Amino acid sequence: MIRTLFMWLGAMLLGASVAHAEPVTLDGTEQWTMQSAQGREYRIMISLPEGDVPYTGGYPVIYLLDGNAYFPAFHAAKRAQKRLRGSILVAIGYPSDTPLDFVRRAFDLSPPAPPARNDPPQGGQDLFLDFIEKRLMPKVAEHFKVDQDQRSLVGHSFGGMFGVYTLFTRPTLFQHVVAVSPSLWWQDRYLLEPERAFNKRAYAGQLNLTHSSLTLLMGERDLVQAIQDARALQERLQDLSQYGLRSDFQIEPGEDHMSVPFRVPTRVLDELISARRF
Repeated sequence: MIRTLFMWLGAMLLGASVAHAEPVTLDGTEQWTMQSAQGREYRIMISLPEGDVPYTGGYPVIYLLDGNAYFPAFHAAKRAQKRLRGSILVAIGYPSDTPLDFVRRAFDLSPPAPPARNDPPQGGQDLFLDFIEKRLMPKVAEHFKVDQDQRSLVGHSFGGMFGVYTLFTRPTLFQHVVAVSPSLWWQDRYLLEPERAFNKRAYAGQLNLTHSSLTLLMGERDLVQAIQDARALQERLQDLSQYGLRSDFQIEPGEDHMSVPFRVPTRVLDELISARRF
């Protein structure tokens, strides 16, 4: 009887505990809801800067794609070490309870697709870039002191592909791009055309790449072809070092396509924050 009573009381207490449970809140963060010009809603997660404003007059800002999936890991890595805290992490996500919203990201991060392949809808990369450049960046600058010479973009898979596209088509938008396991093979390597246009402008002296960088970071267990494509891209871009573009190719041992973005946050943040413009 006593044992039964204790079991009943325990169940009641457990039930009361669960009934009053609340979502976990990450310290040092805030969240915004924003819309694009077309009315698409975004969930913006901010890892707030800590400490005094740097001598540059503003905090470096790191924009992170697929924020629902990767913001917690990058935020934790940023707060774990003092040297990383004096920066702003802006993660762009969606009003969804799934880590990766495949329908939304398929549109935002991709080029236009032939009708036969346009399911789910694709082709929103320029609209998404407009949202980042014309809506999100100005709002971040309104709320924080921002170092305009220290803006970075980090993306994985489709997000990495989008980062490379951004470098090629809007090279002044970010000083540094980190493409983690980028999908360079997408649509028969469609990025080759904007790459050629980018190279042409660079060799013609039309671009200031003095403080620009691209890091291609692959998992050791990524597809062999994907690793080869990334290495080949970095090799093709090496000649642009004479115009200031720094390019790098790295392999993370033991990691595959889906595990690598959770393995590298500290290294990525450290590289981006230490790559100051002097």
